[in-house]
Amino acid sequence: MGKTVTTYLIDGDPKGTQYSFISNKICQMFVIPRSNLAYLNEQEKLHKPAFYILIGEDEATKPQAYIGETENFKERVKDHDSKKAFWQKALVFVSKDEDMTKADVQYLEYRAIAEAKQSNSFVLNENKQIPKAPNLPEHQRDAMEEFFEDIKFLSSFIGCNIFDIARPKEEHLFYTKGRGCDAKGYYNSAGFTVLKGSIVASDSVPSFRWTEKRNKMMKEYGVLNNAHYVLTSDLTFSSPSTAAMYCLGRPTNGWNEWKDKEGNTLDSVYRKQLE
Repeated sequence: MGKTVTTYLIDGDPKGTQYSFISNKICQMFVIPRSNLAYLNEQEKLHKPAFYILIGEDEATKPQAYIGETENFKERVKDHDSKKAFWQKALVFVSKDEDMTKADVQYLEYRAIAEAKQSNSFVLNENKQIPKAPNLPEHQRDAMEEFFEDIKFLSSFIGCNIFDIARPKEEHLFYTKGRGCDAKGYYNSAGFTVLKGSIVASDSVPSFRWTEKRNKMMKEYGVLNNAHYVLTSDLTFSSPSTAAMYCLGRPTNGWNEWKDKEGNTLDSVYRKQLE
């Protein structure tokens, strides 16, 4: 089923301050760069209970985030602005009806931290513990579950994959082996995802161009086990070739390298869609 998302670029800049919402839904997401916190003075909705994510996109292999809740984001972010150096923008989620309570946003924080830690796509160093779920009536808990699904959708809509958890179908799996590698994954609109438990080559060949970045990724997304690096979380790449090169530690064409159980290449399987 399709969805309609309305996005308004407040200053006309696609990377600037903006807000988005899904038609017929009450969840509204504000994207506020750290450089434009003055916008908070103009938006009364951000002086109310809110769930938020601070995002840092530095040179580290894995991006960093902080997940929180507050009764007044405008006041809360003052503390984050003075004490947290890593972040560049905030995603702030409020109700268009302005009827969320402190317990509601606490429940959203509880759900979000648990799911983000399971996804393991962002570093959450400052969210050391998963908070306990507040005591909500059943009908309100169900309403917040629906609200959280909209949070995940809107986050993904702007390219923030903090809650993405791979749920592949068996028939769509592709495999590659060689140089000690034994990896599997699948291809979709997000790119090529190498699945948790895959074994990647422990080193790279001399002609490999991004060895240093690969080594950092191996440490952040995997663990050394009997001289093999095993992925401890799913890892999505923008292209099948980048995924294959990471797994094998050598240059290769991922469209031909990844093969399904019957030996069909990724290229041949997806080329058939156009025939």
